[in-house]
Amino acid sequence: MTEMDENDSMIDSARRTFDTEIKGLVTLRHRIDDQFAGAIDLLLSIKGRVVVTGMGKSGHIGNKIAATLASTGTPALFVHPGEACHGDMGMITKADAVILLSNSGATNEITALLPLLKRLGVPLIAMTGNPDSVLSKAADVHLDVGVEIEACPLDLAPTASTTAALVMGDAIAIALLERRGFTAEDFALSHPGGALGRKLLTRVSDLMVSGADIPSVVPETTLPDALMEISAKGLGMTTVIDNEGRLLGIFTDGDLRRALEEHGDISAVQVKDVMSQGAKTIDANALAVEAVTTMEREGISALVIAGDSNEVNGVIQLLALLRAGVA
Repeated sequence: MTEMDENDSMIDSARRTFDTEIKGLVTLRHRIDDQFAGAIDLLLSIKGRVVVTGMGKSGHIGNKIAATLASTGTPALFVHPGEACHGDMGMITKADAVILLSNSGATNEITALLPLLKRLGVPLIAMTGNPDSVLSKAADVHLDVGVEIEACPLDLAPTASTTAALVMGDAIAIALLERRGFTAEDFALSHPGGALGRKLLTRVSDLMVSGADIPSVVPETTLPDALMEISAKGLGMTTVIDNEGRLLGIFTDGDLRRALEEHGDISAVQVKDVMSQGAKTIDANALAVEAVTTMEREGISALVIAGDSNEVNGVIQLLALLRAGVA
């Protein structure tokens, strides 16, 4: 077999895997019914956490489902069924609900937990590929995640079946998220680290320049003096305010270039003659990522933070957003 033939064979294999798993998901989609809605209502009704358990590959999927639930507003944890039989049952309380994952619905380590779970009286949701299995019959709600065939050519390694279980878990998490009215800010509180947390938690007030650090001049300021203010504050612009501190406009590097082209000698030119009237503003409580979006849309590098009476409370610069990892 030539190298080209081998490549074609591998590509065909990958496509067969995709096709098999997609077919399984399409079949699963048609099974979403009142049982699924009942599972969501059950999980919303509990006061405790969602405990997910599964053995082997189902356990790996269960671990991910628990993590997704926890990060989207539904307190959850994964309990290994083997460990549960040796002390970790203490992690499950009467206020919890348990999701049991087993493709066969008869995994020994899972079925061994049933008497203990029944004694606790916790509601049970089984996700299996066998509606007539021990787990499906013991559960309060059964979600059929069965597939006709695995992507594995031997029909042995869990592939399409684990994908189906994973997608069902995602569907549960998203349905709960929507029913709870979970917001991007709520999501950020579960993800305080990294770029995502910075984007969703950082506000304009956290990064803006305020007080004496705000560059500001009055309309009668000459351009040389205005340039001194811009250089001193280091933002590449200055606000233009009236005697009450209210925003009238801004003077930027671009305004300076236009003034040089028009006047040549700018020593006696006043800011009011060349400034940009008004300015793009943003609220101090807005998310910093909103400031980035506004700057990109308007093609500018700074925004003014103005109060209710149009008084200047601060300035936020694109460079500060970049340094903070928000942009």
